[in-house]
Amino acid sequence: MKLPFAIAAAFATVALAGPALAGPAEDIIAKEKCSKCHTEKTTKKGPSWASVAEKYKGKADAEAKLVNMLKTGGPDDHNKVAASDADLKAVIAVVLSSK
Repeated sequence: MKLPFAIAAAFATVALAGPALAGPAEDIIAKEKCSKCHTEKTTKKGPSWASVAEKYKGKADAEAKLVNMLKTGGPDDHNKVAASDADLKAVIAVVLSSK
């Protein structure tokens, strides 16, 4: 009788802890307010992440180009993101995995 309760409690704990387990990419996306200009699927002020993923699909240099753009602002005057290369690569992985 105790086992089903323990399993239910474990599932509830994991479900409720999800937002607390956000990784560095999600933290940076929230901190930098990326959603002010970007969404996963629709274009706002900036392109959707899905359209960025489509644009860079299959390109070997996509990660390097996008990390550079986030660090420097790029030619389109994107906001600069102050984060380590590893954290920027994590953000890029989230963007490029969008569909």
